[in-house]
Amino acid sequence: MTETVAALASPAPAIQLTPQDRSPNRGRQALFSIALSLAVIIAVIHEMGGLEIAKMQALMPTSIGFWLVFVTSYLVTPASEWLIFHRLWAIPPGGMLALLRKKVYNELLLGYLGEAYFYTWARKRVSLAAAPFGAVKDVAILSAMTGNGVTMLLVAIMLPIVGMTRLGLDSRMLTYSLAILLAISAGAMVFRRKVFTLPRADLVMITQIHLARIAFTTVSNAVMWHIVLPQVPLSWWLFLATLRLLVSRLPLMPNKDLLFAGFAVLALGHEGDIGALMTLMAGLLLAAHLLLGGLLAIRDLATPEARA
Repeated sequence: MTETVAALASPAPAIQLTPQDRSPNRGRQALFSIALSLAVIIAVIHEMGGLEIAKMQALMPTSIGFWLVFVTSYLVTPASEWLIFHRLWAIPPGGMLALLRKKVYNELLLGYLGEAYFYTWARKRVSLAAAPFGAVKDVAILSAMTGNGVTMLLVAIMLPIVGMTRLGLDSRMLTYSLAILLAISAGAMVFRRKVFTLPRADLVMITQIHLARIAFTTVSNAVMWHIVLPQVPLSWWLFLATLRLLVSRLPLMPNKDLLFAGFAVLALGHEGDIGALMTLMAGLLLAAHLLLGGLLAIRDLATPEARA
């Protein structure tokens, strides 16, 4: 009896618990890191042929203000996402590097590959009570829904002012596009209890940050265009930046870049300058993706297990 009591009183051996979403196989993770980095480098080499350097040099800005706005505009998306996930999970400043990788993977490799990468990063690096898939999903869905809502609002505002004919929009395609946007947004709202995971307060916070990001990006585009072509009033560039946002979000509209360029020429009458400006901005954006992707890939190949 005494031996039994002593056995019960003795401390039980500690049970070691291993998180199921944090694999101890570091070698496999390193191989996956190397594979992604090599894929980015291949994409960088392939996409470099798309840079029209000769055309870009004609209007290459020398203003420090332009480059400050360009860099800020480029970083606003990962910065806004960092703010969202910092509020949700208190992710450290190092999470910004993971969100930059997310942007590079989406732009250079495959759409939503960045979300998949960030999901695995969060599972391994952030202390959470539950799997973070629901939050990543909600942020992505709300980003699309916010863009859809802004698009429908812009259509309601701009069509009565400018008219469909002057905008160069096909009425049938416009109707179908708006119907798709409305159906997607309405479906998400009707089934929101099944679609969304986060509480309502967090969803409102995420939507507000997405709206601020869209507004900031639109204004930044107008400011950069004005710096390159200062002879065009900033108010016109703001109007055209808003129009570009509208055209880019309509799902069934063909040749969106040509449609926007055509209206810009019609409105401003600077055919050669507008074409060169659009080529310049597209080239600079691609160059930024390639530079960032190349730097991250080189860093990850050098230290595949030290990824942020």
